[in-house]
Amino acid sequence: MLIILKNYISALPAIGKCAGSLLDVTVCAPRTCHCAVVRNYSFDPVNIFDRKAKRIQRERAALREDVDVYDYIKDEVGYRLADRVFDVKKQFKVAVDLGTNRGFVSRHILADTVEHLMMCEMSPTMLGQAQSTPGVKVTKIEVDEETFSEDIADESVDLVISNLSLHWINDLPGCFVRIMKCLRPDGVFMASLFGGETLYELRSALQLAEMERRGGIAPHISPFAHIRDIGGLLNRAGFTMLTIDTDEIVVGYPTMFELMWDLKGMAENNAAFNRPLHLHRDTLLAASAIYSQMYKKPDGGIPATFQVIYLVAWKPSPNQPKALARGSGQVSLKDLDKVVEGKIK
Repeated sequence: MLIILKNYISALPAIGKCAGSLLDVTVCAPRTCHCAVVRNYSFDPVNIFDRKAKRIQRERAALREDVDVYDYIKDEVGYRLADRVFDVKKQFKVAVDLGTNRGFVSRHILADTVEHLMMCEMSPTMLGQAQSTPGVKVTKIEVDEETFSEDIADESVDLVISNLSLHWINDLPGCFVRIMKCLRPDGVFMASLFGGETLYELRSALQLAEMERRGGIAPHISPFAHIRDIGGLLNRAGFTMLTIDTDEIVVGYPTMFELMWDLKGMAENNAAFNRPLHLHRDTLLAASAIYSQMYKKPDGGIPATFQVIYLVAWKPSPNQPKALARGSGQVSLKDLDKVVEGKIK
């Protein structure tokens, strides 16, 4: 095998002094080149989520007559995210609502804060149901969140907001890079997404039930990003002045089945490519019993935890505040109490 490989490499056409191989290693001509060995690593994103399936799920949820019944999580998080937009004391000429859904953030955006709001959503029915407040110029764009930058020019947006949509993106690092490109200098990116501890009760109950009934487990709950990873991805994309925090919303349900029904109504059911298409009845009943046994509330019912990660990131700009040079401080931190009391100025 070594002889065959050696013969194959020597037969490759030379490009200058060096020839490439199928091993992704730079191969040099013997005794003629001193190039360093370089490996070509691939960082192509892995498609975890089926975006077509997620679009169908959102369409089905939006077409329900009682669609408003299932908005309680997204409406609450959208209100909290919009409140963070109001904390920034500036007016944004152009803003993008990435993954608008049914307008859970846009319905709280005021004309005093945003002049022109561009709503980007891949579900046409949900996009048609999204509304904003009077005085805000609205442009609706039916586009997948993964390819939204194709319809928006570089450095043309002052604010990008996204409410509970980014956890379905396959290439999250690439999405952050595309958001960075469309922002103007000193533009801000605000978003909320579900974190890794979301629905841990349901995940545990289904795994234990399948281990007992089937002898193995299947990915019934989609994977979520952890808060420790978000900061690194934002720094890698070039953002600065990061603010990342997390919040937990615990909702009570009578049983596990009401929780699963509501997740379907929110269009938050599983859309991973490797999701199982069938869940046996005995496994469901066992999971419901395990869920109730492990997490039952004293007053009845079961809790479901939704971990929400909030992030605020800025695109670098020369006029942004910068830290002073290291060692230029005049007061020690141990004297901070004296500064507060006014003894040291």
